[in-house]
Amino acid sequence: MASNIGMMDGAYFVGRNEILTWINNCLQLNLSRIEEAASGAVQCQMMDLTHPGVVPMHKVNFDAKSEYDYIQNYKVLQDVFNKLKIEKHIEVNKLVKARPLDNLEFLQWLKRYCDSVNGGIMNENYNPIERRCKGGKERVRGSIKASKSLQSNNSHHHSATVDSGGMHKTLRPKPGRVSTGSIGGHNSSVDIQALSNEITDLKLSVDLLEKERDFYFAKLRDIEILCQIQELEELPVTVSIKKILYAADAKESALEEAQEYLAEAMNAGEEEGEEA
Repeated sequence: MASNIGMMDGAYFVGRNEILTWINNCLQLNLSRIEEAASGAVQCQMMDLTHPGVVPMHKVNFDAKSEYDYIQNYKVLQDVFNKLKIEKHIEVNKLVKARPLDNLEFLQWLKRYCDSVNGGIMNENYNPIERRCKGGKERVRGSIKASKSLQSNNSHHHSATVDSGGMHKTLRPKPGRVSTGSIGGHNSSVDIQALSNEITDLKLSVDLLEKERDFYFAKLRDIEILCQIQELEELPVTVSIKKILYAADAKESALEEAQEYLAEAMNAGEEEGEEA
């Protein structure tokens, strides 16, 4: 069951872009960063899509802006998990901080769970916009930037001044003069956003590599502790394992040396058995 998948499962190697595409396609959203889903509202609606009617959408706040509001959404999600008997602990304290890696891991798990229930097939009868209207406010953070920009441009072009005779005159751009400030500012914003996304990707890659490193190091440490048990440490197979663990370099000779030692020990044991 998806609720019990391990950290090295393939589900946790699904990339950020694939997760964002999955969310945007299923819920008709336009998220560009993983941390935009930190409020928990997206996760609630994904469960609503997977289990129609189970999530009380009227309790989900899509306009959540504070950690307190986020926590309320995660309470709704946890109640849904409990109702469906999903044994998955939600690390709310980490998720509400909007750190990319923590939210990516939870969304990776959620995608795996949803795919295990519906086979990765979208419910064509599900209307995500209509369902969001049953929640708090329909707006998702970042979705109103365009309208604000339009309002700003509109007010700029229609601003008026009063002439010396008290009459209102509409200000119009002078012929032959083109303002390049807004164009340059737009390009800069695009470049900054692209660099920001690249930095986020690099941070996620580093975090995932560090997690993988720590995972395998913990395994090796467990093997080392096992090899240090007094009753086992002198066994030929244990000595062979320690030769590999404590090899000073990464040459293949460490494995070859261990194999030779183990073969010699086994042959010696067989000879002793024959003599007995």
